[in-house]
Amino acid sequence: MSKAYRTVEARPNAQTLVKPGELVDLVEVTPLTLADRRIYNQLLENAWDAIEKPVTHVISKSDLRGSHNSNDRVGASVERLMASIVKVSVMRDGEPAIERVQLLGGNVETARRDGLLEYEIPHRLRRIIKDSTVFARLQREVMFALSSKYALTLYEMVQKRGNLRWRSAEKFSLEDMRGVLGVPKGKLTSWSNLKLRAIDPAVEEVSALSDFIVEVAPIKTGRKVTHVELRWWRKDAGGEAEVARELQFASVGRKERTRAKARPEWLEAKGAALRSETYETAKLRFPGYDIYHVEGQWRSWAAGKPPARDADRAYLAFFKTFAENNPI
Repeated sequence: MSKAYRTVEARPNAQTLVKPGELVDLVEVTPLTLADRRIYNQLLENAWDAIEKPVTHVISKSDLRGSHNSNDRVGASVERLMASIVKVSVMRDGEPAIERVQLLGGNVETARRDGLLEYEIPHRLRRIIKDSTVFARLQREVMFALSSKYALTLYEMVQKRGNLRWRSAEKFSLEDMRGVLGVPKGKLTSWSNLKLRAIDPAVEEVSALSDFIVEVAPIKTGRKVTHVELRWWRKDAGGEAEVARELQFASVGRKERTRAKARPEWLEAKGAALRSETYETAKLRFPGYDIYHVEGQWRSWAAGKPPARDADRAYLAFFKTFAENNPI
């Protein structure tokens, strides 16, 4: 029997960093901001070579400051991370358990603007990281390009799961998804508000800037949405090239460019767009499905076959069979 690959054996590189899976699907008891999450990922990366050991780690504040000129944001984020308690799903003695831990231990920040931050990883958190065998590999450019904490969290969730060979979807209760996304208590309490304010913008950004097409589909119990299904599909070479181009642009106008691309560019290489009313019909007939993903599946299936007399009708017929074989 082969030994499980440990997360601490994975190495960061110039383009990517490593985050233990347990710290991706954690539930924040104390909500964090986008800046907090980015800074925490950097602190983990900086400590990675000795993250299992009870040692003090040192990082320059300028590395955490980003494009900001002031260290005030760094200090505020460090204090929130110190005060933050999270719930982590773990296995203890072969049984599933919830462990509550602090994200960051004691630290010292030198007063100089170009000074250092000395910090510690708490003991219980070190043990969780040491035992971890699942991780997300995060692209730095994407981490800094995403514009909300919901988008960054969704990106981490997909990166943790994206390389699973026989799986491309996972079901969550609505409350579990709210918890992992870090939605503050009392905020976005209805499904419509959660979808509009958090999930839809996050899905849009992650699909535009990562190597995956992402979808979060609602699941109802009776008339109420009680669960969601997270789905992901790896882009082809054309889609990955589009992501690389987008990351080269300034963030100004990115949301408008993303929304303007109703039909993903990676599909252009597979064939000309169908009629707009065909896409609208597909949305109405098959709610919850990614119409462009299914179009890509149809075009791949049809490659090498004689061209359809009516491409629009052929697409809708394929969609019907696809939906029957892949129910939501």
